[in-house]
This record gives sequence, structure tokens and C-alpha cells, in this order.
Amino acid sequence: MLTVFGSVALDTIRTPTKVLKNALGGAATFAAISASYFTKPRIIAVIGRDFPKSYYNILNKFIDLKGLVRENGKTFRYDGSYDETLSHRTTNKTELNVLGNFQPIVPEEYKKSEFVYLANNDPVQNTEIIGEFDRIKFSMCDTIDFWISTKRNDVIKMIRSVDSVVINDEEAKLLTKTQNLIKCAKKIMEWGTKYVIIKKGEHGSLLFYEDVVFPSPAFSMENIVDPTGAGDSFAGGMIGYLASKNSTKISIIREAAVYGNIMGSFAVEKYGVDGITKLKKSQIQKRFRQYKSMVRF
Repeated sequence: MLTVFGSVALDTIRTPTKVLKNALGGAATFAAISASYFTKPRIIAVIGRDFPKSYYNILNKFIDLKGLVRENGKTFRYDGSYDETLSHRTTNKTELNVLGNFQPIVPEEYKKSEFVYLANNDPVQNTEIIGEFDRIKFSMCDTIDFWISTKRNDVIKMIRSVDSVVINDEEAKLLTKTQNLIKCAKKIMEWGTKYVIIKKGEHGSLLFYEDVVFPSPAFSMENIVDPTGAGDSFAGGMIGYLASKNSTKISIIREAAVYGNIMGSFAVEKYGVDGITKLKKSQIQKRFRQYKSMVRF
């Protein structure tokens, strides 16, 4: 049983080839939909009265929505632009709207979730909400540079409360004030978490545990059109696979990291959520087999 806590948003995404306005987005959206190919995820999030019914129907197809609250006001909105390489994104505007005063409540039936993913929310909220679950087998959190810059001590406290941290390479350096990624991971683990997954975008990811480094290269892609949500799709795919196996064996965690990379690869092939909503499980398994042959030597 998996619960995802995070944002559902209306995104305006500007790439060199296309502009998407008011597209379905948000960290919880990408993570939960990605996870849905392995298990039935539950979501804790908030939307406004302006949230389109068509988007609600998409979410409802993949996710248990008992924890999705609709409040008076507008849905959280994000506006960002990518450069020509699609590797750098500039935030043009962020409108928190109903997300600004959202006080999340965990539905009673969600409290028995054994797997919990906390997306890049306020670290104080994440730390508080993790205490609402009483049967956790594996928990994972994410964070972003905004929280690291404004609430670093709270981010560290949040890290102490979870089993695993997913973070990109630049944010890991910012958080630990260290440039070497191995040293970054060791420092984060010293704060109390067991596993650190450092995302490296088009270069894949690094899974750290104890004194082990497990590199997982990205799936080789010819066409990347929209990187939005790739990291969240990675995290959702990873913890969704763990939940489907109901296991935290290290061999399963390593496999899960590979499935995370694969789900991230599908996310970037199409605009918005199309890469992970218009997908068949057979395609995921085919890409997993291709991945295994790609890294075998």
C-alpha cells in the first residue's frame, strides 16, 4: 500500500519547440501516476475550484483520490521555461493559491500504508505527516533548492525521519555544502537516513547505502521533448515497484532504482503527463529488458 503526499498543479511549460498552458502537473501527479503501473497509489493533495474535470478524470483512472481535497480558490500554478538544451529550467512564476494554506489530513484508511513518498513539500509538513502513518516499511522524501536555502535545518530534520532521500546532484551539493557526490551521500546518511538516491538527469542516478555505490545509467534516449516531471516519475516508479514487491531487500531496491530510471525515460518523451499516461505495462517490461542488455558486458 503506497501513499504519495505532494502537489497537484496546473503548469505552463515553455520549451524551444512548444508551449503548454495550464497542463496537468505537480510532483504528486507525476509520482503517483508513475507508481500506478506497479501498485494502486493513494494521494494526499489539494486542488482549487478551477481544476478541470478532465484532469480529475485522468487522476482518478490511476490513483485513489480519497485524500485529494478541493478547496475554494485557484489550483497551484507553475510557469517555467527550458533552454535550448532542455537541461536548464527557469522559473517564471509560482502561484501557491490553495496550496499556500493547505493543512493536509491523512484519511484513516491511508494510515496503514507501508510505503510513503513525501514529494518536495515544506519539510516541516513532511516531518509532521510521516508521523501519521503507523505501519511504515519504507519511506522516501524529496526536496528542492528553495527549501534547502530557506529551511535547511528543517530539511535535515525531515531526512532523519525517513528511510530514503531522493535528491538531484546540485541540490545534494547545496544541502551538504560539499562538491563530491560520494561525500554528499555519506553526509546525508550521517543525518539518519539509510539510502540516498542522487539523480543526475540524463546521466541516470546513484544509489548509496552503507559503503556501497550502485550507479544506474539513464536509458539512452534519442528524443527528449519535455523533462518536466522526470524526477518525480523516477521517484514514483522506484517506490511503486518496492510497494508492488512489498520488500525492502537491497536487491529489490536496486531493481527499483532501475525501474525509476525507466519511468523517467518515458516521462521525457512526450509533453506534460502524456509520456506516463499513454503507456502499457508491456512497454515498461520491454524497456527494462533493453536496459539490462544495455548495461550488461
